[in-house]
Amino acid sequence: MAVQRRFKRMLIDDRDEFLLLKLGEMEIWDGADLALLREALFHLIDHESSPAIVIDMQFVKYIPSGFFGMLYDWQEKCGTWFALTPPQPNVQRMLWFRQFFRLNAEGLYEMLPEPSEALIPTEANSEAYLSSQTA
Repeated sequence: MAVQRRFKRMLIDDRDEFLLLKLGEMEIWDGADLALLREALFHLIDHESSPAIVIDMQFVKYIPSGFFGMLYDWQEKCGTWFALTPPQPNVQRMLWFRQFFRLNAEGLYEMLPEPSEALIPTEANSEAYLSSQTA
């Protein structure tokens, strides 16, 4: 069963295997959203030693270019495992996404430690994943 808590305007589901961060139904993230996410990640990784974090991307159509680099830095420096719920096609077409994420057996896009070939990703249904994971 997931336990929910809040970090500012972000909802965090504590799952057995990972934390699921939800910024809401915003379609466009801006610099302020990225700053909030950076602050939350710092707290979860540095203060709580969270080893695995999933970010809900089901509504997101546009993200600042620094988003993927920020996740990569945390992964490289701290060894944190990151994954994304299936994002909108606009995000899936971004070069960083195509090179650094792959669809895993759980229906999440898992961040790779090294870039792979820029393949067109297989789309997955985020609603099916999220509804099957809520208890």
